[in-house]
Amino acid sequence: MSRQKVVLYNPEAVFHTMPLSLVAVGSSLDPERYDVRVIDGRLEHDSVSRVVEECRDALCLGVSVLTGAPITDALRISRAVKSVQPDLPVVWGGWHPSLFPLETLAEPAIDVTVQAQGEETFRELVDCLSDGQDYSELRGISVRVDGKPRRNPPRPLQDMNLFPEYNYDLIPVQRYFDLKADRQLDYISSTGCFFRCAFCADPFVYNRRWVALSPERIGDETERLWRHYRFTDLSFQDETFFTYPKHVAAIAEEFLRRGTDFTWTATLRADQAQRLPDDLFELSVRSGMRRVMIGVESGSQEMLDWLTKDITIEQVMQAAEKCVRFNIGAIFPFIVGFPGETDESVRDSLAMIKRLRSMSPEFETPVFYFKPYPGSRITADVVSNGYTLPSTLEEWAEFDFIGSSGPWVTREKEELVERFKFYNRFAWGPETWPRRALQKVARWRCSRDFYRFPIEKAIVDRVKPLPRLS
Repeated sequence: MSRQKVVLYNPEAVFHTMPLSLVAVGSSLDPERYDVRVIDGRLEHDSVSRVVEECRDALCLGVSVLTGAPITDALRISRAVKSVQPDLPVVWGGWHPSLFPLETLAEPAIDVTVQAQGEETFRELVDCLSDGQDYSELRGISVRVDGKPRRNPPRPLQDMNLFPEYNYDLIPVQRYFDLKADRQLDYISSTGCFFRCAFCADPFVYNRRWVALSPERIGDETERLWRHYRFTDLSFQDETFFTYPKHVAAIAEEFLRRGTDFTWTATLRADQAQRLPDDLFELSVRSGMRRVMIGVESGSQEMLDWLTKDITIEQVMQAAEKCVRFNIGAIFPFIVGFPGETDESVRDSLAMIKRLRSMSPEFETPVFYFKPYPGSRITADVVSNGYTLPSTLEEWAEFDFIGSSGPWVTREKEELVERFKFYNRFAWGPETWPRRALQKVARWRCSRDFYRFPIEKAIVDRVKPLPRLS
């Protein structure tokens, strides 16, 4: 019996992370029954033609969709396929359909949305399509019943160890190495998060639950992947990698026992870092840990408490000191422009950024503006106070939750933050001769909080515009 084709599409975006959500659901399908084709819009010259052609003899089209700009391309692809094959089932999964399962179905080109963890749900859906069975009662999906969108009961978060190993051969791994200019392999070892940050949608999607692969399986998989692809760096795409210290220690021991030769990077909360024993930090470093990401969000303790981050400024600084002591790089993301945030709170964040940057040339402190991302507690609050969220997929496609400021940020405050981001970028770090003069000026400005008349910024922006996320 010939295998049935299942086409999976990853929309265009500005980043080059491997489309692991599609690899996950594609790997969950029986390879004896299904021929999975993963198409990444970021890699295609003409993605519409490629997807339409692949879908001509396919069982269904699955699309993974993030809120924001990727929606535009996802709509373009879905509508193009439906115009040629109106009866082909089009399934959307990912963050946006998980947050807006029914609203997404207002688009006629979408037949089914999948919520949260998709491996088992998508497998059952595809099997129903293949066998000609009714799928309208499946848990974890939303469908139209008698022309009206209906959300079925959710599917509990399942043990990741029950799922098949990711088949990275579904994607052109070398292409991603080339785009990253680094032989870095993305990998997911856990799903979900126990914490309750008020600006994050994760508690809404996964109900503050966390599941993970066993350390033995992680060791087996990463060794096989390393021997096959010869990557040099492993990027854990987990929300909270350091959830259980014993679990992390076992993973580090697996890496050391197998003699694999690669570095790795992962997420680490400030309170976790503060509690992490020095011997476990040292073990992680010996096993290859080179960098961690520690979400700070604010330099104001009052703001951290309001965000229910459940960390303290002292813990952040202790985490940073530990990274310095063990010669570990760190990314400390900050967010400014929350509803009702005071000027003092913003200044506290800028001051803390300077403290962190001055501690190590291996520290990065990206600054983002708060945007009301759906599913978070703060978003629910601002909506109840009159803020209007986008109501259509086209409007959500214009929702820039990374680069732009929200309605709570005055023009003066945004100007201050943008100028600070520029000078903070150059004030610290290695003193290479091409940037030495600018570095001195930038450090002088930051030390005095003097950002008026930003002549240097105007010159640099004119010669080589900097990414907005710096």
